[in-house]
Amino acid sequence: MAKLILSMETTMLKEIPLSKERTTIGRKAHNDIQIDNLAISGEHAVVITILNDSFLEDLGSTNGTFVNGQPVKKHFLQNGDTIELGKYRLKFVAEAVQQASGTDFEKTMILRPAAAQRPATEPPAAEPAAAATPVAHTTTSPGMAPLPAAPPAAAPAPQPPLGAIQLLSGGNAGKEMELTKTLTTLGKPGVQVAVIARRPHGYFITHVEGANRPVVNGKVLDAQAHQLADHDVIELAGVKMEFFLKN
Repeated sequence: MAKLILSMETTMLKEIPLSKERTTIGRKAHNDIQIDNLAISGEHAVVITILNDSFLEDLGSTNGTFVNGQPVKKHFLQNGDTIELGKYRLKFVAEAVQQASGTDFEKTMILRPAAAQRPATEPPAAEPAAAATPVAHTTTSPGMAPLPAAPPAAAPAPQPPLGAIQLLSGGNAGKEMELTKTLTTLGKPGVQVAVIARRPHGYFITHVEGANRPVVNGKVLDAQAHQLADHDVIELAGVKMEFFLKN
């Protein structure tokens, strides 16, 4: 699990695990990370965590939010990033397992077929010998039923259908956008923003910014991620759009 390490100057104050989808930062007591300092706005920023991805969103703070010395409004966090809020620092630390998961997964997908054909410990002649065995049985024993063929290699896990949204209102009505990214941000900054996450078992919409939450099929969403179904109608920042799955 990723975490934030809060410090001031050279003094570490505490560690905060990012165990929630929304971790709020601000001066007011209701924030998940409260920093009681006048340089910090009441509701200063929020960290959205979905699966292994976290991104930082400034909530219209007075003095701004900085990452690695640069002002940001929205920033995808990477291991070692330092969020700067006045004299305070929040260092983003990704769990080692999460950091390795992306690269190791790609390596596994590449190496697994080769490993299945010839394990590293198998002698070079073992495979041809195994392949010749069925031929010997079928030719020398006419009464014997042929040996069953070797089971085919396991097929890769099926990918979920690709999702897309079509705008139903507004100046861009009729336009479509495929949801190919892990995270797709929708809405108007400063008014209402939501993110649609593409997960292995479907698409999920989460409220990010704004006093009003997104509406799906006439129902206002809560703070938790909501799984989208085919032909759901989303209302966000005054625009209606339809989510659908492409065949």
